[in-house]
Amino acid sequence: MAQDRTPAPYARDFGDPRRAFRAGARLAVGVPAAVLAASYVGFGALVQQVDLAFWHALFSIATAWALPGQVALVELYADGASLLAVTAAVALTNARLLPMAITLIALLRTPGTPQWRYYLAAHWIAVTGWALAMRDCPAMPPAQRLPYFMGICLVIWSVSMMGAAIGFALAGNVPAYVTLGLVFLNPVYFMLVVAGDVRGVSRVLAAILGAIGGPLLYLASPDWSLLITGLVGGTLAYLIGRVRAAGP
Repeated sequence: MAQDRTPAPYARDFGDPRRAFRAGARLAVGVPAAVLAASYVGFGALVQQVDLAFWHALFSIATAWALPGQVALVELYADGASLLAVTAAVALTNARLLPMAITLIALLRTPGTPQWRYYLAAHWIAVTGWALAMRDCPAMPPAQRLPYFMGICLVIWSVSMMGAAIGFALAGNVPAYVTLGLVFLNPVYFMLVVAGDVRGVSRVLAAILGAIGGPLLYLASPDWSLLITGLVGGTLAYLIGRVRAAGP
């Protein structure tokens, strides 16, 4: 008897790419948009407080949309650091985006799609959109994944601009500790999204190991604690996940 080779239906099928784009946008118009807007309120206020112009904030979001790197750039500028030091710090801060781009673009790629769309998607890869796409896209038909991701990113990129504008206008009326707290909303939300994906044991372990190891390593080496925590915690989580997947 011949075996049935009909592929299993996808758990999330929106019917066509346009509907997938709208679904991604609808998803983003909620907690993700609120978190990004609030985070960039803090960034906009920070830009104004170091006497940079409003267009600097918008240009930064348009060309290097990654909040940790943007904060590093602004703070180092305020401290009078050299261009070489600023460039190195931003490059190291944003190095995490390279493996994120590699893993996500491999998931989004489909035959016949123009290459420029992948370059645009790679430019928009940041922690929020990446986490949501990695969580949802595997359950979609391949042709719908890129539009879904672009729908998410268009919304949260736009509200990032709006949040920065609000923060720049309100700077001076918001206490400094509130500004810093708003900036840290985005990484906290990212951690919750990753930890909420119970299918990804390695992701949950990486978040737990980072939360435990980060503060401890900071006591030993404040300058290198973040890098060491990410490298050691991520590697251990990956190895434990591989062992669990291999089974007895």
